[in-house]
Amino acid sequence: MPPPSPLAIATSSVNRLIKEEASYHRELLSQEARLAKLEERVAKLEGKTDEDENAEYELKQEVLGAPPYFSIRTAIEETRAVFPPLRQRIADAVAKLEDRLEEGKAKGGKEGEIAAAEETVGRAKEVGK
Repeated sequence: MPPPSPLAIATSSVNRLIKEEASYHRELLSQEARLAKLEERVAKLEGKTDEDENAEYELKQEVLGAPPYFSIRTAIEETRAVFPPLRQRIADAVAKLEDRLEEGKAKGGKEGEIAAAEETVGRAKEVGK
């Protein structure tokens, strides 16, 4: 089996980065939903004296992020911090893919690889909007 062409490698690299960004978006939505749910529980517990005080304390620690607990807010901030460098890596990979695509067209590369690369470039530009 011949090794993959530079065009195929660049295409798969962009596809992987697009999937990675989608995964981080799903993670962020999940974390934000969890935070909203926890904040709602804390709001319900406040003002009630018969509730378990330890449960209220633990919820507040998680929501507010007091040490030594790992705060959900910290996790959300860290996930959001991933996006700018990831988008830059995607932009760089797309630029490289476009260069490889032009080379592939000029050298008469495989039609399947060229079509896959064009589709990937289109998807990457849609994701970047």
